[in-house]
Amino acid sequence: MLDLMAGRVAAGATVEFRPSGGSMVPLIHSRQLVTVSPVDPTKLEVGDIVLARVAGTVYLHLVSALDARGRVQISNNQGRVNGWTSHARVYGICTAVDGKPRPRLAEKIRKP
Repeated sequence: MLDLMAGRVAAGATVEFRPSGGSMVPLIHSRQLVTVSPVDPTKLEVGDIVLARVAGTVYLHLVSALDARGRVQISNNQGRVNGWTSHARVYGICTAVDGKPRPRLAEKIRKP
């Protein structure tokens, strides 16, 4: 399902879906409704929740670090680092969880 959502967001759509799993608790609980919009990855900050591909797998996880080479480190909210990925593989940013807006989004959403 995350692969499908990543494709839609990469094409410019804002999507809503209910991811399952407990790796993002307490930020996102299993089956909570999330909204994800296209993102300008150059504007990301540590703590943003993004839809990104790391080593062939799509995750809805946290930005845990950024480097000067344009890479983003993706981790869950339980301390597990998934790895580094390029800006081109960061498709979207979580803008809301169960309708509650996420902070610091104003300049991060990519406009069509």
